[in-house]
Amino acid sequence: MPCDPEELKHVPLFQLLDDEELAVLASQVEPRKFAARQRIFKIGEQSLRAYVLLSGTVHVTTVDEDQQEVLIDAPAHGGVFGFASMMDQTEHQSNAMAMEESTCIEIDRHDISVLLEKKPMAGLDMLTMMGRQFHATQRLIKMRAARNPNTLIEEDATFGERIADHVAGFGGSWTFIISFCVALVVYSTTSILLRNKSWDPYPFILLNLFLSMLAAIQAPVIMMSQNRQDSKDRLRSELDFDVNRRAEAEIQALSNKLNLVTEKLCDIEETMRERAASPDQGITGKK
Repeated sequence: MPCDPEELKHVPLFQLLDDEELAVLASQVEPRKFAARQRIFKIGEQSLRAYVLLSGTVHVTTVDEDQQEVLIDAPAHGGVFGFASMMDQTEHQSNAMAMEESTCIEIDRHDISVLLEKKPMAGLDMLTMMGRQFHATQRLIKMRAARNPNTLIEEDATFGERIADHVAGFGGSWTFIISFCVALVVYSTTSILLRNKSWDPYPFILLNLFLSMLAAIQAPVIMMSQNRQDSKDRLRSELDFDVNRRAEAEIQALSNKLNLVTEKLCDIEETMRERAASPDQGITGKK
């Protein structure tokens, strides 16, 4: 059944078309209704048609490397989905499902070619829609990209902060403790053996001065490194929160799917009971 031209006027993709061109396009495309939870297309299917949403709700999703379902797009009224795969004649890279009873317009390459012949500027509208989808996908990837807190901290670290990390790491190691103890023993023993000829006789005033200066410099350096460690811990906690939130969302989605499956099974069971009861009623009526 041909599409109503009045319906096409509300689609942003066809707003530049006049009444005659809308009539031509309406005679080519066909509206199609999808029931709630009905799959429109899935990943790996050969793409022959694209769809324009007229009413209802459609979710376009894909699966990431963690095998998690990711919502790519939820097109509004007049939104286009499956367009890139249809034009490129490749397999679908996403799933599309009607979340409620929805009506869409099916479009194929021939319809697009006729449309461009009648209204070449409509091609800019199509490119605009594709650009919006591309930008939405980019934002989604940026939001879901795995971030290593150590890498992010190191990228923003200054030369002084890196030195502070090395100093703090060396100052808290057994290598530093053993080396420092050996140096103190050698220094003290040499000063005692030289007695009056020593440059720093007992009670080692010069050594105490050096130790005080070392402690005064080492303390803020260690605090600087500790602050950077606190930043790493804070970033890790934020990433853990994001992961936990995603996990909670996935658990809720699985729970919703289980509830839907339970409802479908109940409907099937009720239908089977009605069919099983029908022959008995027929026999009773004959008697």
